[in-house]
Amino acid sequence: MNRFYQNTARVCAVLLLGLLLGACDKAETASYSDAPTAFHPSDECHVCGMIISEFPGPKGQVVERNGVKKFCSTAEMLGWWLQPENHHDDAKLYVHDMGRSPWDAPNDAYLIDAKTAFYVIGTNLKGAMGVVLASFSDQQAAEKLATINGGRVLRFADIDQAVLQQQPAMHHDMH
Repeated sequence: MNRFYQNTARVCAVLLLGLLLGACDKAETASYSDAPTAFHPSDECHVCGMIISEFPGPKGQVVERNGVKKFCSTAEMLGWWLQPENHHDDAKLYVHDMGRSPWDAPNDAYLIDAKTAFYVIGTNLKGAMGVVLASFSDQQAAEKLATINGGRVLRFADIDQAVLQQQPAMHHDMH
């Protein structure tokens, strides 16, 4: 019986040592970046489920620790963000800078902080469903678009659900 206890003690010691050594292994840390990510042809809008690449104009995305939510337009993203249950402290909001990007194919290299952007509303530019908000990093570029295509310049804090519920202008392609 003594031998049984010795063998059992050895097995338990080996198992305990294995568990302790396993616990000493470096914990894998999931890499998290709050930087914007590229849009892909198969991406669907988080709100409406439509294929994002099928629409011209600036897109939006919300980057959080638990993932990235992509939207077919700045208005879709802002409408989602304005709902209190969607406000998260770690969230970063991004939109395309249309002062440096073509309207029909926004360049993901020019995604900017949505909270510091200038927005032009009330233009005749074609976009996704609903109101079209052209986003810019530069105020002068936003004002120039508003002068040429009609509309007015807003800041992030100026946009609320009432603004997003406005009837969109007649859509024409930007030249």
